[in-house]
Amino acid sequence: MTCSCKEKKVIQSEKAPKALGPYSVAIQLGNLVFASGQLGLDPASGNLAAGGIEAETRQSLTNLKNVLESAGSSLDKVVKTTVFLRDMADFPRMNAVYGEFFTQNPPARSTVQVTLPKGGAVEIDAIGFTGDGCCCDCEDCK
Repeated sequence: MTCSCKEKKVIQSEKAPKALGPYSVAIQLGNLVFASGQLGLDPASGNLAAGGIEAETRQSLTNLKNVLESAGSSLDKVVKTTVFLRDMADFPRMNAVYGEFFTQNPPARSTVQVTLPKGGAVEIDAIGFTGDGCCCDCEDCK
């Protein structure tokens, strides 16, 4: 029997935007979920959320939440995020919205200034886990 924690699984979500290029919205390996960066795109229209950095951050984190949930994870199980900002001057407003989503025991985080696709103001990626932290019940892991 092949150990499931050694198999790469592509994650898709109907509640988040499709990938804009040749990448997966998330990959699961064992109990780890590696979610690609999520712009503040509305999944239905494909347009950036109207309302500036706060609206885009809220949509980005909602998209990220939906991707993680498709893999059996959640924002509570995120251990690391990277925030990509078009302008570091937006940091305080992004950070205020970010704090609404990560209220207790927030993950480790890095924030960098970059140029984003579609003229986005923010993109956020994450690494999370599923289940109780054990990768599986296979003999290799017991």
